[in-house]
Amino acid sequence: MELREAICNKFQRENSLHYTPDQIQVGCGGKQNIFNAIVATIEEGDEVIVPAPYWVSYPDIVLLAGGNPIVLPCSIENNFKINPEQLDAVITPKTKWLILNSPSNPTGAAYTKEEIKGLAKVLVQHPHVWIMTDDIYEHILYDGFEFSTIAEVEPQLYDRTLTLNGLSKAFSMTGWRVGYAAGPVGLIKAMNKIQSQSTSHTSSISQAASIAALNGPMDFLVERNQVFMERRDLVVEALSSIKGFKCLKPEGAFYVYPDCSGVIGKKSPEGHEIKDDSDLATYLLEAAGVAVVFGEAFGLSPFFRISYATGTDLLEDACQRIAEACSDLN
Repeated sequence: MELREAICNKFQRENSLHYTPDQIQVGCGGKQNIFNAIVATIEEGDEVIVPAPYWVSYPDIVLLAGGNPIVLPCSIENNFKINPEQLDAVITPKTKWLILNSPSNPTGAAYTKEEIKGLAKVLVQHPHVWIMTDDIYEHILYDGFEFSTIAEVEPQLYDRTLTLNGLSKAFSMTGWRVGYAAGPVGLIKAMNKIQSQSTSHTSSISQAASIAALNGPMDFLVERNQVFMERRDLVVEALSSIKGFKCLKPEGAFYVYPDCSGVIGKKSPEGHEIKDDSDLATYLLEAAGVAVVFGEAFGLSPFFRISYATGTDLLEDACQRIAEACSDLN
């Protein structure tokens, strides 16, 4: 109860959203909250709109529950974000959920308040569609970007929005495995039934640490985000200078998702053709000793993901290695 009260206070303080403890579920990481919600609500053939690039678990959880993930590609030209017209075009009578992730893993793209208003205007017209908003990177933002979440922006959607968050990213508590969800009482009760037959609850030690984090000071975020922003700028500049790559500057999170279409079709010094982003990831690992995640895993190719949540020296070395390996392609 104490942790759920701390979560309620967080939502009121930071997002102007009022929840009571019976509207909160605490899971063993945010992934469990997503799993619980999908399994509790999806019937065979129900559709879940998943904008791509997406976090890898979204569509697979939907498939596990017997649902149908409707992947909605988001172009680099639109900063990897969906617009109202795209959303309206894919909603059908079978649509159960829309999943939003802002800032995004893998792109770092974040929706402005005005962009969320545009999507909300569409969703208000489709009362059968629920919204799952994954806000786990809420506190990792740059260049003065102001975070907004959809239940805050459009109160009419409050009663059919599940707002997800956790301790992993803002507080660097990934290994503590604490995620949480806020939504209507009926939905949370159904999710709790699922969790009661799996993990029951997160550990009491993790709960105590989470209470301390949520009730504690947040001033450390300014310094940490400044370091992340410097690393972001370093990686974006380095990758953008590589012939065949195009790399947008993300608004948040700690990932970049460069377009590598300019090297697809080239060959390695050994004569192996780079047919897709999976081939490029393999080539960079073998030729440069750098591990990246290929874009196909996130539903949009040809791209790859790099995390800059590591040391500056390591990032400089990795980017130099990638540049040298790509210069050897012909």
